[in-house]
Amino acid sequence: MIIDIERADAEQTAYWIIFSGDRIVAKKQQQALLKSSWRYLRFIHHYSDQVVHIGELDDAPCYSVDLGLEALPEDEYETVSLRSLFMSQNESVFSTVARAWQLILFRRTHRYCGKCGSAMQQVDWEMAMHCHSCHHRCYPRVSPCIIVSIRKGDKILLAQGKAQRERKMFSTLAGFVESGESLEQAVHREVFEEVGIKIKNLQYFSSQPWPFPHSLMMGFLAEHDEGDIEVDGHEILEAHWYDVNALPIVPPSMSIAGKLIDHTIQEIKGHK
Repeated sequence: MIIDIERADAEQTAYWIIFSGDRIVAKKQQQALLKSSWRYLRFIHHYSDQVVHIGELDDAPCYSVDLGLEALPEDEYETVSLRSLFMSQNESVFSTVARAWQLILFRRTHRYCGKCGSAMQQVDWEMAMHCHSCHHRCYPRVSPCIIVSIRKGDKILLAQGKAQRERKMFSTLAGFVESGESLEQAVHREVFEEVGIKIKNLQYFSSQPWPFPHSLMMGFLAEHDEGDIEVDGHEILEAHWYDVNALPIVPPSMSIAGKLIDHTIQEIKGHK
């Protein structure tokens, strides 16, 4: 919720997730969340109306602040990308930052009513934007996505999309759920569209919010049924069956893709 930070305890130590554009403000050479009191963060004092309380982290309050596109005036700070911060932090920090970014993005994209065009205001008691002209109310968008790890005997299927090419990374298959589609239907469709195979023994694994930009990843495990790999050449550039002892660069274990890969590796090794 939005708070009146100037009336709050200015000396209380809190975590501050401060966004400049789509990057997070951090002290130079640290790549960690700022932990300070409001009193010492003078460069954000004129953004007091942009402070949103997003919960607790390590028993300390956590706030997000949106600087818009304004550059930092302080020499001791720099900005870091969301992905680099995620890769260097633990899971609790990951989930807190993910929530903060999705709320910031929601507020940026819902300043005006999509129904009548009037200015919208944030509701005090819940995360929603409300239009007082036509009473239209909006809530943060959540886009359901499936992600699946597929095994074939003692091998795992890993693919590389355009976004992963520069990082030389391979990962599990994933895609958005379409309207009128169940999660299971989405898995079968995406797998066939992207690599041309059919799967069986589909099992739910777990889920994870993913802030790029507002996805909810729902993970599955599956086995190869029939067909040979044939990539679409658009979303997927290449895909192969990999021996678990000779894997390419894969996502970190903190991500659901990494967890799916780790689980599949353990399943394969347990059956050898």
